[in-house]
Amino acid sequence: MRTQLIFASLLFLSLFSCGQSSTPIESSTVEEKIEIVNPNGKTLETRINAPEGYERIKQTENDFGFYLRNLPVKKNGELVKTYDGRIKPNNEVYEAVIDLPIGTKDLHQCADAVMRLRAEFLWQQKKYDEIHFNFTSGFRADYKEWMNGKRVKIQNNKCVWVQSTQPSNTAKDLWNYLEVVFSFAGTLSLSKELISVNVNDMQIGDVFIKGGSPGHTVIVADIAKNKKTGVKLFMLLQSYMPAQEIQLLKNPTDPSLGPWYNLQFGDILYTPEWTFRKTQLMRFKN
Repeated sequence: MRTQLIFASLLFLSLFSCGQSSTPIESSTVEEKIEIVNPNGKTLETRINAPEGYERIKQTENDFGFYLRNLPVKKNGELVKTYDGRIKPNNEVYEAVIDLPIGTKDLHQCADAVMRLRAEFLWQQKKYDEIHFNFTSGFRADYKEWMNGKRVKIQNNKCVWVQSTQPSNTAKDLWNYLEVVFSFAGTLSLSKELISVNVNDMQIGDVFIKGGSPGHTVIVADIAKNKKTGVKLFMLLQSYMPAQEIQLLKNPTDPSLGPWYNLQFGDILYTPEWTFRKTQLMRFKN
């Protein structure tokens, strides 16, 4: 009997003392922290995660936003190159580099990069009639004229279309057209083509732009929304002078967000290399 009592006591103690905790932690309640930058991501969307509590706004394959967030990016840590192969040091300016060729001429600057992204998206969508930009002189350069074999000539100090070659519509044709546009257009002419929008109505593909000389522009590359509060974040792409690769800008006012900017930034938007007013947000008309 004594032996049975001792055994029962030991069994009771073992049940309530073998690594048991009065407040056990369930593994399902432990959440893994989301890192904003994924070094292995090969597109803008897979390289940059939305911060915790946020999710990207929905886009379809036909949306400009879908095109922008799926732009290819260079390997993590690679530096921006200029048109002549020089390196632009990353002095806390950019988080990633868009992996697109920019040609070998000093043409692919800020407004040029915005027009290029817009044109290449429309070209992929086969919306050739919508590819057009105005020169600073006011001349409207339609890609449809270019693809029909016409070229821009200067006659009596005015730009005119002249039939010059056979119709063609390849990626190379589009790039040749764009380099002409880059040569005769800029932030001033682009700003006159766009319409102003309220910053609270921001969409992917909108641009902050200051037209003139000097002037600058950046394009909204993505937007994410807080699932509980509704607060929105956005990312920005730019090129600069001299002509250089497109880069994803860091947020200089809140480094914890990486390349994400809070839409509630106030009246002034501070980017690493330019300052915009919230009233300078604009949108393509079509």
